Amino acid sequence: MAVDNFIVSARKYRPATFETVVGQQHITNTLKNAIKNNQLAQAFLFCGPRGVGKTTCARILAKTINCTNLQSNGEACGECASCKAFENGNSFNVHELDAASNNSVDDIRSLIEQVRIPPQAARYKVYIIDEVHMLSQAAFNAFLKTLEEPPHYAIFILATTEKHKILPTILSRCQIFDFNRIRVEDMAAHLASIAGKENISYEPDGLHIIAQKADGGLRDALSMFDQIVSFSGGKVTYRSVIDNLNILDYDYYFNVTDSLLQEDTAKTLLFFDEILSRGFDGAHFIAGLSEHFRNLLVSKDQSTLKLLEVSEGIKNKYLQQSQTGSVSFLLSAMNIANQCDISYKLSKNQRLQVELALLKMCHLPSAFNMAVSPLTATSATDGSLKKKPDTPAVKPAAPENKINNDTSVLSDAPLTYNTAARPQAAQNSQATAPVREQTPAEKPKIFIPSPSLGSLSVKIPSLTDTAKTEEEKAEEEDPYLKGDAQDDFTMDNFLRYWSDFAARVKAEGKKNLVTIFTSNAPRMIKPYEFEVVVGNKVQENLFKEERPEMHNFLRSKLNNFTIEVNARVDEQEVVRKPYTAIEKFQHMASRNPQLNDLKNRFNLDFD
Repeated sequence: MAVDNFIVSARKYRPATFETVVGQQHITNTLKNAIKNNQLAQAFLFCGPRGVGKTTCARILAKTINCTNLQSNGEACGECASCKAFENGNSFNVHELDAASNNSVDDIRSLIEQVRIPPQAARYKVYIIDEVHMLSQAAFNAFLKTLEEPPHYAIFILATTEKHKILPTILSRCQIFDFNRIRVEDMAAHLASIAGKENISYEPDGLHIIAQKADGGLRDALSMFDQIVSFSGGKVTYRSVIDNLNILDYDYYFNVTDSLLQEDTAKTLLFFDEILSRGFDGAHFIAGLSEHFRNLLVSKDQSTLKLLEVSEGIKNKYLQQSQTGSVSFLLSAMNIANQCDISYKLSKNQRLQVELALLKMCHLPSAFNMAVSPLTATSATDGSLKKKPDTPAVKPAAPENKINNDTSVLSDAPLTYNTAARPQAAQNSQATAPVREQTPAEKPKIFIPSPSLGSLSVKIPSLTDTAKTEEEKAEEEDPYLKGDAQDDFTMDNFLRYWSDFAARVKAEGKKNLVTIFTSNAPRMIKPYEFEVVVGNKVQENLFKEERPEMHNFLRSKLNNFTIEVNARVDEQEVVRKPYTAIEKFQHMASRNPQLNDLKNRFNLDFD
């Protein structure tokens, strides 16, 4: 029984005209116009990923430019002698060279010798060099002159997947065409047309999965299509595709996302365990989950819906689930998944990495609910959030008493009561103040004695108080700074008290600070603002530590509380490097020449 030889779909349905090329209309239209207008370049460079039609377009171009009966639309007729010879593979005017295996200088020299021979019964002689980036440096250099000034009948078509490896001198001599990755919709439509010609039943979802798995390469998609047809017996279904290509089902991602939104940690971990038991890698799952969250985020806006490269059935599922998850949840979950993907390969316990990421995502809804400040909202009986009534501000009376922030009772400091407050105001505040129990979400309240003792004057720290620096707190607590004096003074008086403070620093044994206060006198930048120059960053930090105490001293002595003294590192001054051992020895030997004799006698060397 005779059996016909099987031809793979990638060869059987290889495009023979520009019109049948899939997804590269911007290139095919340009080439057809160049042929019709007789504006062909001497050299073409076709760049792009694998399986997008670079070599196919090169062959179509080679056949079309030598066609003796060119069609009105710029396509080859396919009937003339030149077209027949090309299709049969015995054309003497089209030469193909695989640079991956013929990349030496001798191969290029042999090609250059062939270029000298004019075409036979044709207009052009075409040379197609595939994978041209594999040529050696010497081969490129040998090819330069011929590529720049070829005979008028010679046309070179170079094809490569890695344009960055080609010399700039080669690129400058070529007309460059960048091929795009083929879109999923175009690829699925092409697979559907092939299935119709081969009488193969199919499901659109299955063809979309093949197109997505191909990652823009039509040749890969056709190879997978043949594999699925052999596996399923001529029926390309969604289930047969995901089973044969080892692809994680969309339903897993939808179910995991539902359990995350419901904060069901047990179901989420069980789903992940089932995925691992089916042989899928954790990195594959977390990458797919990130893509799933991205698709949900895209589905939330009609303007970005076109970015979804899935079938209509899957698109409806995305639209439905995108309504249940908030944008905040999706963005946070994507960030967690991305961090997990980055640290997955470096982790010794990779499963724990994914499980930890899933647990974090499970608690995102609760975290967003708790993000509402307990100072501005309180939980109502029906579960809704209501704004708290504004509490009246209490004007503190002097002297003030501080309260510990980390406890719910008053500090040990004695309390001062404002006896001048009206009893009626105290009774009104007592009557209007609501009495309720403390909820767990609220901050601990401060215990205050019975209001019958009078109006309590207590200083409650605000957000601005907690943000104050230690220097500001020191200045506030200093008794000298409670006045508002701003007396004028002379520069002599300022320098005199500056020297007094320097003597005080010296008496305290702060040797590092003495250098700062005695080496350079401060100069006035603007009224009551001075600047002192220090030698390095270390001295600048020491000065900043001493600055509050120095301010207190100068301000109290001069009775002016607006005095400011700042330090500045002199960048113009060259910092001297530490002395080397040789320099130290030479310095000591200049004072005591006997050290040289000692060194020579005992044959000493420097450490």
